[in-house]
Amino acid sequence: MMRSLYSGVSGLRAHQTKMDVIGNNIANVNTTAYKASSVTFSDVFYQTTQTASGPNAATGKGGQNAIQIGLGSGIGSISTSIATEGAAQRTDNPFDLKLSGSSFFVVNSGGGNYFTRAGDFTTDEAGNLVTSGGASVMGWQVDASGNIVKDQVSALKVKGDAFTYTTPEASTKATLSGNLNSSDPSFKNGTVVAGITFYDSLGYEYLATVNIKQVDASNYTLSVGAITSTNGIGTNLVGTLDSADLKFNPDTGQILTTTSNFKMSFTTRALTADEIASGKFKDIATKIGDIALDTSGIKTYGDATSLTKTQDGKKVGKMSAVGIDTSGLIVASYTNGDTMVLGQIAVANFSNPSGLEKAGDNLYAATLNSGLFNGIGDDVTANNGSINSGQLEMSNVDLSAQFTEMITTQRGFQANSRIITISDTMLEELVNLKR
Repeated sequence: MMRSLYSGVSGLRAHQTKMDVIGNNIANVNTTAYKASSVTFSDVFYQTTQTASGPNAATGKGGQNAIQIGLGSGIGSISTSIATEGAAQRTDNPFDLKLSGSSFFVVNSGGGNYFTRAGDFTTDEAGNLVTSGGASVMGWQVDASGNIVKDQVSALKVKGDAFTYTTPEASTKATLSGNLNSSDPSFKNGTVVAGITFYDSLGYEYLATVNIKQVDASNYTLSVGAITSTNGIGTNLVGTLDSADLKFNPDTGQILTTTSNFKMSFTTRALTADEIASGKFKDIATKIGDIALDTSGIKTYGDATSLTKTQDGKKVGKMSAVGIDTSGLIVASYTNGDTMVLGQIAVANFSNPSGLEKAGDNLYAATLNSGLFNGIGDDVTANNGSINSGQLEMSNVDLSAQFTEMITTQRGFQANSRIITISDTMLEELVNLKR
């Protein structure tokens, strides 16, 4: 009879533990990337009053099963449904990342590596990519050539002086192409048809105006007029450039020859206040260079005039945005059109992810049963996974299932409490036998 009391107590404890787990699941229904836990029960040690025996041919007696009395229930396991991926929640924050697949982000906190599915990352004052709890997000760095070096993972930096600007490049060539309508009367007097932008070695921007004048049906004169600075820093003086002759086939409209490999060669510098006031300019010594202008793409069809221009070179680029692609590459964009790879987010994979130990703050720690982290990490695409920027993984808690489990757990708790009250009543009757 005392055994039933203790069995009831063990049942109460087991069901209370299960209710604790259910309560924790419901409390984390909106926690980023939370993985629900579940409880299983197991029976505990049995008292054997008779062992099993086999048939005895000599006595003709048949076999008997063992007679055992159970001593209650206990917790068999508390497992985490890590393999069940939570739904995606769109945030449009480029540093909010959702993992597709079975991988984990690698983060470092207090000098130790931890693992998480919660990708609600941000940057700290030093420009490091960190979790909401301040742990550093780990990955691979780039070498001097911009290539990813997949050695030991280290903290990723996405902002800083080294990434703020890109180097400018001086322009060396430009292209003018398209169509000139030979019957357009405006070409008789010379028409400004294009402004070509180009850059010096310091990244300063200039605008050259291009004029085209028709000599006759087959011949045009192209000239580059004033070249002005668009930087808004002082007043710049530039020379006037020579012209070139363009000759076309009047039947096909195709260009035949140009008189030279047309180049824009000029020097420039900022004027002083005295020079501007007097109108007298000293020699200009700062040479920007020669820019070859290719006009071979110009034609003279009967269609409307339409010209396009291209040029190489670029001004100084300032970082304007940082994005993360599906492979975890961190790419910075700049105002001059440049892009720069800053690093790559590494992930960790485990042979038994259910063996990871919860460490709080949405973090997991590796154990002997999960498999240890090798310190290098994996490319997320190696296991057909991906990283989705602007999204977060939601909790995988199923509220309907949790409430159902809550009801059955409550009924189990009530049933075990009845075991105790009934056993107590029976003990009371036993005590009253002495009367």
